[in-house]
Amino acid sequence: MPIVVDEVVISVEVRNREAGGTTPGPAQAAPVEDRQALVEECVAMVLAVLREREEP
Repeated sequence: MPIVVDEVVISVEVRNREAGGTTPGPAQAAPVEDRQALVEECVAMVLAVLREREEP
């Protein structure tokens, strides 16, 4: 029986290891370009995993 996924929720927590693992606050937030690149990379990885699962 095939399984249909109607919705995928992805939650990510990024920590700065050099600063002792603390999450950056608003004053330390990464530039928009860096965050966008990170999100795009995560989406690409999730889609790759989903494609692998679909293959027989």
